[in-house]
Amino acid sequence: MLCLLGDFKDVLGPLRLFDYFTFRAGGALITSMLICFLLGPLTVSLLKKLRTVAPSRLGGLVDEKFIDRNKDKTPSMGGILIIASIIVSTLLWANLANKLVIIFLATLLSLSLLGFLDDFAKVAYGKRDGIPGKIKLLFQILIAATAVYFFDSIPETGNMVRELTVPFLKVPIVVGMPVLLAYAFGTIVVVSSSNAVNLTDGKDGLAVGCATFCTLTYALFAYLTGHRIFADYLAIHYIPGAGEIAVFACAIAGSCIGFLWHNCHPASMFMGDTGSLPLGGVIGLIAVLVKQEITLIIVGFVFVMEAGSVVLQVASVKLRNKRIFLCSPIHHHFEQKGWTETQIVVRFWIIAGICALIGLATLKLR
Repeated sequence: MLCLLGDFKDVLGPLRLFDYFTFRAGGALITSMLICFLLGPLTVSLLKKLRTVAPSRLGGLVDEKFIDRNKDKTPSMGGILIIASIIVSTLLWANLANKLVIIFLATLLSLSLLGFLDDFAKVAYGKRDGIPGKIKLLFQILIAATAVYFFDSIPETGNMVRELTVPFLKVPIVVGMPVLLAYAFGTIVVVSSSNAVNLTDGKDGLAVGCATFCTLTYALFAYLTGHRIFADYLAIHYIPGAGEIAVFACAIAGSCIGFLWHNCHPASMFMGDTGSLPLGGVIGLIAVLVKQEITLIIVGFVFVMEAGSVVLQVASVKLRNKRIFLCSPIHHHFEQKGWTETQIVVRFWIIAGICALIGLATLKLR
């Protein structure tokens, strides 16, 4: 919306700043961060009044001495604040005439609604697992596949959906991928990312802190992809309009920073699936857009590590009847090894920051 002020730059020179992605991305980050900062206490108070406390996911699965029962009083569904701040900030600072922005907002809202229904089932009906996993997965697939379909349907991104790139190589390793395979690959990336962030959301500030590093990295990817000169120099895809997604990604990063103020240990509220499912989903969708899907394994390594630990644990128990980890996701393993919650969160943030830098380095090392 505010980008329209750039049309009046001939009347007032400084308004030309609104033509620049970088200026609007910074504005989006600060706006969403301030919304979370300022409305956090009100959100916590409202959630407490509505008694949005979800049943513990660890009861009966983890030794009681590793369960912090004080968290049973902490309200969930705080992701409402994250999503609201992203939407308001994006509406203010992004160019809504850009089709990519609309696709991302629709995906964010759809996954947020799914997460909200999942949280509601936990809060209202006391279902520890919320919506049945298969149903939730089905809707995640439908939402992700729809987003990838719209990418394929617009000229700016249509051809690129069917390409596969890998870090350190200048040219795609696959061009002209069959449509169904391309859709399936993009959908898997989005759904996997959504669920990985959800699994990581088990310690105060862990998921939202790692998501900050990840979204800032992909904000830069989006900006470079949307800038013809930088894209040519770095030998990456040039996608007209992708710079607007840098504005959207910075709105996400700002909301994560603002929410972290209230979610750091001891957390005032949890974001729940209302926040974790859409956060992970749109991070994966940005990766699909800028053709950095494989790089997401590096940039989002903490999320990969968390989800991978669950997959390996389940497979090992079923095939060998033995555990690989003391408990999964892996942050619970380190908890049972004697790490404090603060140690786990801060060390995982350090890993996330290092992996983000390595991911950025792949742009030049090709």
